[in-house]
Amino acid sequence: MIQRTKLYGVAVSLVLVLMFIMFPGFKSPANVTGNQSSSIDKKVDQILSKMTLEEKVGQMTQITLAVISKGSVMNPSMPQEIDPSKLQEAVLKYHVGSIINVVNHAYTREHWYQLQEQIQSVAAESKLKIPILYGIDAIHGVNYTLGATLFPQEIGMAATWNPTLMEKNAAITAYETRASAIPWVFSPVLGLGRQPAWPRFYETLGEDVYLAETMGSAIIKGYEGDDIASKYKVAACMKHYLGYSFPLTGKDRTPALIPEEYLREYFLPPFAAAVKAGAHTLMINSSIVNGIPVHANHHFLTDILRNELHFKGIAVSDWADIKNLYETYHYASSEKEAVKMAVMAGVDMSMVPYDFSFEKYLIELVKEGQVPMWRINQAVKRILRVKLELGLFDHPYYPEKDYPDFASSVSQKENLLSAEESVTLLKNQDNVLPLPEKNVKVLVTGFGANSMEALNGGWSYTWQGTQTDQFDKDKNTILKAIQEKIGKDNVQYSEGTLYNKPLDDQQTLAMAKQADYIVLCLGEMAYAETPGNIDDLYLPDNQAKFAEELAKTGKPVILVLTEGRPRLISKFADQMRGIVMAYLPGNQGGNAIANILFGDVNPSGKLPMTYPRYPNSLETYDYSYAELNQHDYNPQFPFGFGLSYTSFAYSNLKISNDTISGNQKLTISVDVKNTGKREGKEVVQLYIGDLYASIIPPVKRLRGFDKIDLQAGESKTVKFIIDKQDLSFINSKLQRVTEPGEFKITIAHLTKNFFVK
Repeated sequence: MIQRTKLYGVAVSLVLVLMFIMFPGFKSPANVTGNQSSSIDKKVDQILSKMTLEEKVGQMTQITLAVISKGSVMNPSMPQEIDPSKLQEAVLKYHVGSIINVVNHAYTREHWYQLQEQIQSVAAESKLKIPILYGIDAIHGVNYTLGATLFPQEIGMAATWNPTLMEKNAAITAYETRASAIPWVFSPVLGLGRQPAWPRFYETLGEDVYLAETMGSAIIKGYEGDDIASKYKVAACMKHYLGYSFPLTGKDRTPALIPEEYLREYFLPPFAAAVKAGAHTLMINSSIVNGIPVHANHHFLTDILRNELHFKGIAVSDWADIKNLYETYHYASSEKEAVKMAVMAGVDMSMVPYDFSFEKYLIELVKEGQVPMWRINQAVKRILRVKLELGLFDHPYYPEKDYPDFASSVSQKENLLSAEESVTLLKNQDNVLPLPEKNVKVLVTGFGANSMEALNGGWSYTWQGTQTDQFDKDKNTILKAIQEKIGKDNVQYSEGTLYNKPLDDQQTLAMAKQADYIVLCLGEMAYAETPGNIDDLYLPDNQAKFAEELAKTGKPVILVLTEGRPRLISKFADQMRGIVMAYLPGNQGGNAIANILFGDVNPSGKLPMTYPRYPNSLETYDYSYAELNQHDYNPQFPFGFGLSYTSFAYSNLKISNDTISGNQKLTISVDVKNTGKREGKEVVQLYIGDLYASIIPPVKRLRGFDKIDLQAGESKTVKFIIDKQDLSFINSKLQRVTEPGEFKITIAHLTKNFFVK
């Protein structure tokens, strides 16, 4: 692996110092020692020896909160209130081990505590008093708790190229999740964003392996720390293993065809890195890879995950996906056969989620000898171990008073910084940005201008994020933030257009003629998973036409994109004077965008994906020489691109040796100078290309990066250290190898070649 520069290590230390300041009572937990691990193993064995088959299978069962709530399963009370008889049936009769979720609502912390107190008190009445493991989709903060800090979605955080910031955000999310009486988060998503039409693209960390490995590992460290039993830490859940993010059609939960060489080269490494970082749980890909549903794929779930990666935690199914082996995919001939397939492939816990059918069939399968008891014991041991490591037997949840810094001002400042560092300036013709704050008239328009929904996206208070404006109404939209920045009298507002339907824009055009600048807010409305499927990667025609009409006024138009994936803008991008990519920047996004537009903050975001120009040209930056022979790499904006209000000069690229062999390391250094007139942050990106290989090599691959802060006129030398392993790839025999030959280093416009023997 790349050895990160000393700056990163210093920054991580600063994170711990800041955590002491942010959270009174915070203690850096000790590492789990061998003795502690052995003690946990003994406790697991003791509990397991006392369990009946029914109790064991119950631990492998996960249901949604709706099953134990008042009202029907599909329409429980709002907010959900527990039905005591249903709860007792689930816990005392069926012995369920895990409960998850909410239904289209966000709760106060008080309500979460009421729910957990009821659930865990009934668990304490059971014979073995095994606590319930409660899990929640904390995708970009605790998005089902009112008032929680909602950070930029993962794709935006990837644009910061700042793992220290990512780790700190995850630590805040862990704190606020535990402050909601919940110990388990279904995050991070580690699938690579290499299919831009996919509706879960914004949950990824971009298209590059190294960036996803680095940022994903930082999330795991922030969530789990050194000891998940800490009242400030949670168990992370790697998602969605494996290959989910690369569907052929671009539609959610549709099949992927990924050769195993490509799968191991691109899609497996972020999970391997997360396992190495200590992640305790994993969620399985809902879909199908190479004709086999992953929930029934023994090769993926056991051969690779357990035997190669040595993952020892819980592998949980996704929503109803064992049932789907029969009901949706026609892979199993019955639901009972589906249960057998999944459990024997390696699924430890079934997100059923609405009934107890999984238990019924699994008990029958064990009694019939179709599923051996060793496999049940194996799964239950993994589940019990995580519960013990979380400290749930002693503290199913901690007192609400232990979390005085929930959504604190420090957390909000951190959120604002994250949003600011994520925002990526893509075009700045004639230095139209930053805008002046005085003596200026600005028209703010577009459907996303006055919407928190457009800033937060899906997984925000509700699954689809459609009630965000209601739940987050105290936060600043882009419009409100600009009004605060330059005064309401200097700002005009007109919605101008809906997401996919035009409005009467004559009034807006008349207002545009009176403005000095137009801030046009376009992109996407909130969505999550399958409801976000699209048939066209272009922005809707009404948005493109609206942008064109505004440009015809002759006034400078600054396009602000709030979107979860790179929707195509090539029809009108040339007519925009400025283009700002904001991704889905969270509930401080409005303030961050205003700070960037008016120059209070110098933009430093860099694209974590290639922004395509055309729907049939969706290549990634690490294209192969074969692709280059067919056509040029000509995206709207390339991977790693992002402008600044200052300028940087690169010089003096050096390497420690022209040739490396054996275990020898190569030191690469480059000087970077801020040649502009203001402070700025720059992401120094190291790319290396293998000039010849037995598998046609990419022209270049990201092999290291470092984000540095430079004052005007300041210079720094940035160093990277690599070895032969960093130059390796998966060959046709599915082996990771480094072949001798010539390699090319690229940093900015500088290049240098070296050899490997």
